[in-house]
Amino acid sequence: MKRLQIYILGVGLALLSACSSQQNISNIQTHKNIVIDSNIGDDATFDQVIAPYKSELEKQMNIKISHTSVELNKTGDNSNLGNLLTDYTYEGALAWAKTNNIPSIDGAVINIGGIRTIIPAGDITIKQIFEVMPFENEVVIVKIKGSDLQGLFDYYLKEKTNNPVSHITILTEGNQIKTALISGQKIDKDKTYYIATSDYLAMGGDRMYFFGKGEMIGTGIKLRELFIEKFKENKEVKVPTDLRLDLK
Repeated sequence: MKRLQIYILGVGLALLSACSSQQNISNIQTHKNIVIDSNIGDDATFDQVIAPYKSELEKQMNIKISHTSVELNKTGDNSNLGNLLTDYTYEGALAWAKTNNIPSIDGAVINIGGIRTIIPAGDITIKQIFEVMPFENEVVIVKIKGSDLQGLFDYYLKEKTNNPVSHITILTEGNQIKTALISGQKIDKDKTYYIATSDYLAMGGDRMYFFGKGEMIGTGIKLRELFIEKFKENKEVKVPTDLRLDLK
């Protein structure tokens, strides 16, 4: 009996719906997509509005901040640009650590893929640093036990990737690690280390998953801003020449 009542109620609702007045349907209009490419002409009014801002931006971007007598590039295990920027990362993190109750910084590592272009011999401008490092990555410090930091050396042994390092020496041959040093010393598995890196790598970027075993300490320092300040401090670039990576 109950099922019959439900059925009758359903039929009744359907009939009421069918007998109700026809509802208006919104008037839907289709529009043509506009492709934004080089075929779109300049807008004179818009150009006039942004002209002073564009001029000031170009002026700031073309400010000379340093000079290099050689091309700075990212080629090879010991790329001069990679080593230089990793040293700057180390120095920036060390300065921050001294004022934030961090004992010291034991080493630094950044990813070679984050360095997007070279710096030719000659004057170095702010614009070039934006081209080298277009990302908004932050300097972080990873607090990690020596036993877990062994993963850093295992990573280079497996990946053979020339991610630049500072105050770290890694020499491999085939499937063996020949040299593994932090600040010139063999790793102490019971010691706590502080490694400066980017938030990208600290969160497992480039498959550096071992960093996940440590504690990530944010500094609030943007890598690009740090690099600009370090180039300003060093009016003539001194290229690092020490052996850091040799991955065979």
